[in-house]
Amino acid sequence: MPTMLSKIDVINRKKDKNSLIAKSPIILEKLEIIKRIAQTDSSVLILGEKGVGKELFAEQIHFLSRRNIAPFVKINCAELPESFLESELFGHVKGAFAAAFENHNGRFEMADNGTIFFEEIGNISLHLQSKLLRLLQQKTFEKVGSDILQTVDIRILAATSRDIETMVEKGEFLNDLYYRINVLPLYIPPLRQRPEDIPELAEYFLIIYQNETNKQFKGFSTEAMEFMLSYSWPGNVQELENCIEQACETGKGIFIQKDDLFIQTSPDISETQREGCRNLKNAVNAFRVHFIQKVLEENNWNQTETAKALDIQRTYLSRLIKELSIKEH
Repeated sequence: MPTMLSKIDVINRKKDKNSLIAKSPIILEKLEIIKRIAQTDSSVLILGEKGVGKELFAEQIHFLSRRNIAPFVKINCAELPESFLESELFGHVKGAFAAAFENHNGRFEMADNGTIFFEEIGNISLHLQSKLLRLLQQKTFEKVGSDILQTVDIRILAATSRDIETMVEKGEFLNDLYYRINVLPLYIPPLRQRPEDIPELAEYFLIIYQNETNKQFKGFSTEAMEFMLSYSWPGNVQELENCIEQACETGKGIFIQKDDLFIQTSPDISETQREGCRNLKNAVNAFRVHFIQKVLEENNWNQTETAKALDIQRTYLSRLIKELSIKEH
């Protein structure tokens, strides 16, 4: 069984804004990149699937930067309608619209001298994109209903799970704005590409939610951990956290069991593969088979293209296909 983190360790990690829960080489490498990015004032575009934790990486950039004594302001562009989003960003003056009963400071003013993080920036309209581009170019803006120019000093961090380059090609996202926010791109890989992080994250969430539910678990059963390692986690870290929270609410034994996780298993993983996960090595191999096979299918079983996507040598991919007995269906 993996070593459990202590309650104090988890609390310290929650307070320490300069650390993330990670053991995988690929995320440790990203953290080193973040340390360098944080020392600049350039805009950063954080890319990755939903649930990978893009907001957490944005926080690291802010808290490691010279702006860390100023506000870190977040706004989710996917959750607000355009009319409300414009007012939330730029603020408004009394009487600007029917519901504007008083002056309102927007997120840009709140973030002055600090950092503003746009979550799902690919969801904003072309109208708001134009206003944001102007702010980036001139560092000035006007509140809704006002013609008075205001100046701000902010750093822009943005994230999206959408294919923003395709949006630019289709004219759905302004080309100039894309290059303004994409000065320093940062891609966060999905959880299925960094299985080394699964045990550490699972233990971290377990301590948090067992305390919230007033239960005490000694950890995960071997079967539960093996299954988590073999699962593809389409919802990424967010899905893992949700599963652990639910397991803590419903689990009754000393250890969290596989059935406590309530994971809706993918039909791509055969019952033979699931039953074959009897130890950690088999669990990891089952994950590798599922993941490599999926990438092969995405590339029409072209081993050269698949090797590029996996960032490995083609000869090594060929050896893995033979060793893991991966076959085209």
